[in-house]
Amino acid sequence: MFRILFVLFIVVPIIEIALLIQVSDVIGGVATIALVVLTAVLGAKLVKQQGLSAFSNVQGQMAQGQMPASELFSGLCVIIAGVLLMTPGIMTDVIGFMLLTPPIRVHLANALVKQIGAQMHAKMSAQQGGFSHHAQQSPFEQPQSSFDKTEGVQEQSSTIEGEYQRKD
Repeated sequence: MFRILFVLFIVVPIIEIALLIQVSDVIGGVATIALVVLTAVLGAKLVKQQGLSAFSNVQGQMAQGQMPASELFSGLCVIIAGVLLMTPGIMTDVIGFMLLTPPIRVHLANALVKQIGAQMHAKMSAQQGGFSHHAQQSPFEQPQSSFDKTEGVQEQSSTIEGEYQRKD
């Protein structure tokens, strides 16, 4: 967590200041300030448009009884893009405009799903490593019957069957 905060509050502003100085050397100070203001205004307009579109898509999917996972991720990307575009700087503007591009959002969503799937698989494999063979079944598989159908012999199970009678 410390590394992330360090990058956000120390490294990113240093990079932004260096880029603004280099751009102002090439196009001038007034033009650089105008560029930063223009990207903020254009970014705000695009964020509003795409944010409302994402919101209506989420509502439509929920009305149909579907989980709007991709629309929620798209909305999150639009929010992050809005924050980045409102932050003065060249690098944050580039990243913000990239997040407003639908193909890049789709690519990010696919990469995130792949990463989460790999982490879940690794955790499930680690959890099942120390258990017996019976516990190594996937949680998505159907449980096996406690009786062997060919011989009628009961396998070892954690369920204790029996009858009881209450005597008062």
